[in-house]
Order: sequence, then C-alpha cells, then structure tokens
Amino acid sequence: MVIMKREDLNKLLCMLTLIVGLVSCGIDIPKEVPSSFETIKVEESDIVFPMKFSAKLKGQSDVTISPQVSGQLMKICVTEGQQVSKGQTLFIIDSRNAQHEVEAAQANLQAAQANLLAAEAQANSAKLEYESNKNLFDKKIVSSYMLENSLNSYKQAQAAVSQAKASITQAQSSVNRAKVNLGFCTISSPVSGVIGEIPVFAGDQVSPMTQLTVVSGNQQMEAWFSIAETILESGISSGMKHSDMTAHLASLPDVSLVMKNGTEYPYKGRITSLTGMVDAATGSLICKATFPNPKGQLFSGAQCTVVLPISQSHVMVVPQTAVVRLQDKTLVYKVMPDSTAKAITVTTTDAGNGKDVIINTGLGEGDCIVSVGANNVQEGQKVVFRAGEEIKN
Repeated sequence: MVIMKREDLNKLLCMLTLIVGLVSCGIDIPKEVPSSFETIKVEESDIVFPMKFSAKLKGQSDVTISPQVSGQLMKICVTEGQQVSKGQTLFIIDSRNAQHEVEAAQANLQAAQANLLAAEAQANSAKLEYESNKNLFDKKIVSSYMLENSLNSYKQAQAAVSQAKASITQAQSSVNRAKVNLGFCTISSPVSGVIGEIPVFAGDQVSPMTQLTVVSGNQQMEAWFSIAETILESGISSGMKHSDMTAHLASLPDVSLVMKNGTEYPYKGRITSLTGMVDAATGSLICKATFPNPKGQLFSGAQCTVVLPISQSHVMVVPQTAVVRLQDKTLVYKVMPDSTAKAITVTTTDAGNGKDVIINTGLGEGDCIVSVGANNVQEGQKVVFRAGEEIKN
C-alpha cells in the first residue's frame, strides 16, 4: 500500500481542481497536432550537369632545348620561370673553334676561286691555240698530229675549269656549314613561352645529348584527360572521317577548368582532339581540351580538373536530403497509399550542383518520396497526416 505525503496529496488535489475549473469554463485543453514530413513527387526533366575529369596541363608547344654543337657553356641568358619571346637568346656556347672553322673554310674558298681563275686562263690559251692550229691545218700548214694535241689540251683545260668550279661549290658549302655551326653557338628560343628547369651551369661542357631546358609555349595550354566512350558515343563511330570528327568536336559545349586549389580558371576551353582508339582496359578515350593563356596563369605539368557540361533528357532529379546512405546501400523513403514510408533501394548519380542527385534505378515517375528529414524516418512509419488526423498511440 502506497502512502502519499500530505504535500503531494495537496498538489494533486489542486491540479484536479484546476482541470475541472477549466473544463467548466469552456476552455479546451490543447491537443497534440501531428506533423507530416516534407514530400515531393518524382518527375522527369531535362538537365545539364557538369562531369569532372582529372587532367594534366601541357604547353601546346613544349620544346626541349639542346645544343647542336659541343663546347663549353659560356653564358646562361635566362632564369627558370622567365617569360621569353620567340628568337630571344637563351644560352651562349664558346664559339672560338667554330669561328676558326669559318675562317679556314673561307680561306679554302678563296684558294678555290684563285684556282678557277687560273684554270679559266689556261682554258682560254688552249682554246686560242686549238683554233690557230685548226686554221693552219685547213691551209695544210700543220699536221693533224699538232691539231689533235691542241684539241686534247683544250679539253683538259675545260675539265680543269669544271673541277675548279666544283671545288668552289664544295668550299662554299664548307663555309656555309661552318657559319651554321657558329650560329649554333648562340641558342635562341624557337617559341614564345616560359623557361623550365635549367639543370646546367656556366662553364659546363655540353653536347647534343645535353638537355639545357624546356621552353613551354604557353600562349595555348592543353589539358589531357580520359573520358568514357559512353559519354560521347552518340557522336563517335568507328572509322569516322576526319571532317566528321571535327564537326562533332565543334558541336561539343565549352569546357571549364578548375585549378588544384579549387578556383575556376576565368577562360573557357574547347575539346580539340580525341584519340582514334578506345582503351580496351578502361573503355576510355584520351581527350585534349585547349585553353587560352593570355596572362600566363597556367603552367605546364600542373594538375587540374576539366568540367564538361553534359545534357541529359528525361531524368529524375531529387534533392540530396531525400537520400539515405547505409553502408553499401542507397535508400529513399517512398510514401505508400496508407501514408507510411517504405525504404526503396536506388542507384544515383551526382548532379554536380552540390544539392541534387539523379535517380538511375529504383523509382518511377509520379512516385512520392520523403524529401526532407529522410534520415529520421523508419520503415513502416506514418509520414503524412491529413488535416484533423490525430496521432494514435
């Protein structure tokens, strides 16, 4: 038997008296009002969502700089990271030996020219002698033997002239080659761009096997990445003509570039090439997107993300708040005719906007689902209450 204290009994009596008084005065006691979960009806729509691909940047004309001649590196005229123009001097190699070769070749050319003059003079004398003997032979003054000897001398002189001319051509070629080698001692940039790493120092011995640096032609930058063939398969067929491929690439939308720090590059790019073969292991194509780089903000070798907007028709888009992820399952709660929730397993694709997902399988158009608070819903729980409906315990 429970014995109540006098104080507790007094409190209970006061509470009962208050309730009776309120009822007698016509004041209703507030009832618990049920609250429905927010729901949406799934509908199909056409959307454009961004697909992201990891990419690596490369200058459109990255050029490896190596010397054409061997020698001592006398001067490095640029620094790493420096912006250079086409034709700007980068390195200077000791040119003394090359200069001596030019001088020697020019001396040989002068000697060949002198030999030609002597040969031509000899040929003129032989010609005059032959013509004179021929005239005398016609008058029967000299014998045929003398005429034949003068003719042979003339032919030999003509051959000497031809040989002297060939020697001049060869000597001139040697001069030209020596001058080219001398020019190779001054190494200029073949493109406008940015200087890469310089692994050599002034005073080093260099040869055509030595890599001096790389000039990244950065007026246009290329982002290389892999893209699944299924994404672009509607416009690509095996063996399609180059003109058809060019037209297909031209029809693709502009692409964006997101840097490694998450900032978006201010200039849009275009997909400019696709490899002609699909990688059998990955089912992907190697793709190249080209971006303008007027301010030199992009650097060769940098990692980035290419964003390609993809259009899809008749897809079901729902908010991320409607999706519950449990281990290896993705669920949404479908509202049944009796207003209870049923867990439905679905497959989804990120819509790329940070707030929605695309339902691939599991739902149909017209289905009603819990859109907000799905994490708080349990299987079989009533989630929609009609006006005036009370919660049943």
